[in-house]
Amino acid sequence: MDDVLTGPQSYPELRASVRRLCEDFPDDYWRACDRDRRYPAEFVATMTESRLLAALIPVEFGGLGLSLLEASIILEEVNRSGGNAAACHAQMYIMGALLRHGSAAQHARWLPAIARGELRLQAFSVTEDEAGSDTTAIKTEAIRDGDDYVVNGHKSWTSRVEESDLLLLLARTQPETAANRRGEGLSLFLVDLADARKQGAIEIAPVRTMLNYATYQITYRDLRVPAVNLIGAEGRGFRHALDGMNAERVLLAAEAIGDGYWFVERASRYATKRQVFGRPIGANQGIQFPIARAYAAVRAADEMRTVAARLAAANQPFGAEAGMAKLLASEASWQAANACLDTHGGYGFVDAYDVERKFRETRLYQVAPVSNNLVLSHLAQHVLGLPRSY
Repeated sequence: MDDVLTGPQSYPELRASVRRLCEDFPDDYWRACDRDRRYPAEFVATMTESRLLAALIPVEFGGLGLSLLEASIILEEVNRSGGNAAACHAQMYIMGALLRHGSAAQHARWLPAIARGELRLQAFSVTEDEAGSDTTAIKTEAIRDGDDYVVNGHKSWTSRVEESDLLLLLARTQPETAANRRGEGLSLFLVDLADARKQGAIEIAPVRTMLNYATYQITYRDLRVPAVNLIGAEGRGFRHALDGMNAERVLLAAEAIGDGYWFVERASRYATKRQVFGRPIGANQGIQFPIARAYAAVRAADEMRTVAARLAAANQPFGAEAGMAKLLASEASWQAANACLDTHGGYGFVDAYDVERKFRETRLYQVAPVSNNLVLSHLAQHVLGLPRSY
C-alpha cells in the first residue's frame, strides 16, 4: 500500500535517501517541537549536513546542482514523513533570485559558505502590514548613501530570522509614482544579520501563530547595507524576486502534496484496522469515498507540480503553472486533511495521533505564500484574457 500511496516514483533514490534521513525524526520529535513551540534545529542541522538544503546550489560552489523538481521532491518527502519542511525551505526558494541575478562575485562570496552550512539563508523579508499581498506597494526604503544603502521600515511575516545568518530584503529605492507603481523602483539586498545586529539597526519581535512557525516582525532603523550586497539591478528587485516567488510556489506545492499523501496514508491505515460494529470502518463507502477523492486530488496536484518544475528546468515561463500547482496542492491537502480527521473521529483531535498537528500545518498553504484568490485572479487575467480585477 505504501508504494501506491506515494504516487509517481520519480527519482526513487533521492526519495529513499530523504526518507532514511527523516526516520531519525519520528512523529514524537515533531510533536514535541510543536508542543514546545521549538525550532527543529536538530532536523535542520541534519538536512544541512546532508547538503539537501544546498540542492539548488551549483556543484562548483559545493551544492548538489539539482533541478527544481528534485528540490521539490526533497520537501515533499519531508512532509510525507510527518515532518514540516517549512523549518528550512526558504534556503531553497531564495536561491532563485540569488542564482539568477547575483553577480559572479556574490556567488563566489556567499554560495560556498551556504552550501557548507557555515551561513544560513533562511529569511525573506518582503511583506508589510499595509501592503499585504500587494508587494508593489511596500514602503520600506533603502536610500543610497555613498557605498551603502540606508534602510528604514517595518516588515511582517519575516520567518526564521532568528535561525538565519543572511536575509534577503526587498525595499524601495525609488519613490512610488504612477509611472513605477507596478513593481518598478524596488530593489533586492542580501543582509548580513550579524552586522545588522552589531549596528543595533534591527528590532525583531516574534509572532505567535496557530502552528509552530518561526515567524517575526522586523523594524529597520538606519540599517546600513553595503551597495555590493545589491542583488541584480537597482529598481528591478520585484522582477528578480519573482524568480524566487515562482520557485517558492512549486516548492510549497510539493510540501502540500507531501501532506496530502501523509493524510491519505494515515486515514487508510486507520480505516483498515479500526473495528466498529464488527468490521473495519474502511469497509464503509462513507469512509472510503472521501479518502479516495482526496487521493485523486493529490495525484492531480502532483502532476501539475511536475509540469511547473519541468518548465522551470527548461528555462521556460512557469508562473501560471507554479500558481496552479500551489492552488491545486493546497486544496488537495486540505481535502485530504478533512478526510483524515473525519476518519479518525474524536481521536483525530488527540495530539498523539498527529492528525491535528498536520491539520493545522497544512491549512497555511491556501493563504501563503500567496492567497489562492490571487492565483485565480492571475489566471483569469493573464491566461484567460479576462479584465483585470485588481
